[in-house]
Amino acid sequence: MEHAADPSPAFRHVSAWVFDLDNTLYDPAIRLFDQIEGRMEDFVMRTLKVERDTAHRLRREFWATYGTTLAGLMEKHGIEADPFLEEVHDIDFSALKPDPLLSARIAALPGRRIVYTNATVPYARAVLEARGMTPLFDAVYGVQEADYHPKPRREAFERIFSLDALAPRQAAMFEDDPRNLAVPHEMGMKTVLVGPEAVTAPHIHHHTTDLSSFLGRLTGL
Repeated sequence: MEHAADPSPAFRHVSAWVFDLDNTLYDPAIRLFDQIEGRMEDFVMRTLKVERDTAHRLRREFWATYGTTLAGLMEKHGIEADPFLEEVHDIDFSALKPDPLLSARIAALPGRRIVYTNATVPYARAVLEARGMTPLFDAVYGVQEADYHPKPRREAFERIFSLDALAPRQAAMFEDDPRNLAVPHEMGMKTVLVGPEAVTAPHIHHHTTDLSSFLGRLTGL
């Protein structure tokens, strides 16, 4: 867990570093995702012809049951994915600022560095651009590259890792959603939960409230 003296020995074999995007590569206190959730609810209200409180409930229920709101809309209502994805990710990125120290620590990680998000690649690239992190990553993958299977589904990870030719037993995964670390653990990856609350579970190997400081302990920066 986060208070271990030195996490680096557990990561010496790692040659591929996989990062979730939202609330992982930026502080969740920025509340960027609030904009996306609001736009999701707008979409649900308009498409399903329901009131705001119902749209809010459905968004949360679909996320809990299917992994993402989109997955629930596709499964239960046959919603076409791409118009939804384009609409909900059209947000204001001005709250995001560069973080030179975090960027330096990511750049110092040995091997391949990847972003894998349940959002879209254009959205992910906009976040990375706002954070000054675009040059740091060798590849960026989203839900479209996973054939619209969302994390935490195993087929999502298998599709992305196959596309990347990534060897899970030589990789680490950083995520803010504990559910999304279960399959990486099963596949042999090192897992790190990034967020305010620790979760005790066999599939969570490390926890940190501060990604930058955790990577600092890995890289010595």
